[in-house]
Amino acid sequence: MSDYRRYAAELLGTLLLVFFGVGSAVAARIDGGVVVVALAFGFVMVALVYTIGPLSGSHVNPAVTLGVLLSGKISVIGAVAYWIAQFVGATVAAFALWALTRWGDVADQTGALGTNGYGAHINRGGAAVLEIVLTFLFVLVVLVVTSRSENPGTAGLAIGLALAVTQLVGVTLTGAAVNPARAFGPAVFEGGVALRQLWVFIVFPLLGGALAALVAPMVMGAQRHYWGGHDKSVGRPEEPSR
Repeated sequence: MSDYRRYAAELLGTLLLVFFGVGSAVAARIDGGVVVVALAFGFVMVALVYTIGPLSGSHVNPAVTLGVLLSGKISVIGAVAYWIAQFVGATVAAFALWALTRWGDVADQTGALGTNGYGAHINRGGAAVLEIVLTFLFVLVVLVVTSRSENPGTAGLAIGLALAVTQLVGVTLTGAAVNPARAFGPAVFEGGVALRQLWVFIVFPLLGGALAALVAPMVMGAQRHYWGGHDKSVGRPEEPSR
């Protein structure tokens, strides 16, 4: 039963992330600008980490789940179940946004249901590199801060800020996917160019997540070495025990 609760939490969490994050772009991109979109993604991520994090880890992102899988902290079956839940949640959220713009008189300020894409401000190669780097940062932060025992209560804030930063950098260039499920949901209902370019925003965020999983142990190992070999209070080596 607990497994089903975790999967349900991932479905609900991804649904809320996409609805509020992409919804902020759809409803307020022109009026509020990139900062509003970035803050919406960041704030909802913070809320989800503290709400469903104790239950499912609040991955709400297939790239994060891949990083956790490669780190050996989730089984293959569990990861696949998370991926299914995440894509379903994102699709439901995208349908709700599509319905609001189609039947609810909500003006789509992105003109494309908040989908990710390239060609206007960046080419395909640039989009690929950008998505790798942005997702690498986000997944690295997730993996590192959730593995640390000191100040665990601040992990959600760090994760939310990291996601907001990726949006600040990438929204005007690609829409800043950083999340294959987030890219998938809106593209399904927008169709056309968004659907043809979708593979870029699935493949390269996953590569960024995989790269973060490779680097995270080195970062965490460096932290343990530093804090283990130095006196945190005065910043000098501890005296050896006698």
